[in-house]
Amino acid sequence: MLTLPLAVSAAACQPSQNGEPRLERSAAGLEQVPLTVRTAGGQEHRFTVEVARTPEEQAQGLMNRASLAPDRGMIFPLEPPRMASFWMKNTLIPLDIIFVRGDGTIANIAENTVPLSLDPVLSVEEVAAVLELAGGRTAELGIKAGDRVTWVR
Repeated sequence: MLTLPLAVSAAACQPSQNGEPRLERSAAGLEQVPLTVRTAGGQEHRFTVEVARTPEEQAQGLMNRASLAPDRGMIFPLEPPRMASFWMKNTLIPLDIIFVRGDGTIANIAENTVPLSLDPVLSVEEVAAVLELAGGRTAELGIKAGDRVTWVR
């Protein structure tokens, strides 16, 4: 699967079916939702992420994007949970790829993945989602395996 940095328009909140806020679609046409990473130390880091739900959206990911804002990203829900393998083909910027278990905790993180690389980036166990952030953000924010990720599903 591949990844793209995002060009994001101004995002206004809209109510969802369950009353949680949802944001306008991204410039790429993907749904956007709020996402929070809570560290073991209790810090909360908030992001707005595009949701790549379909196989086509997941195959496109963040490919061919020239930048990704520090408070933006993309989430790839995986149903059912499974081993995940990503690559950086046609991805122009480094990314932190975060593998998220079904309970929302982080299984492992691949930091600063190499743009355009065809080498596989793997989860260490079955995961229910994969989160991509700008390269270096997890180290900058102190995000580690075991921290908790929550988002509007």
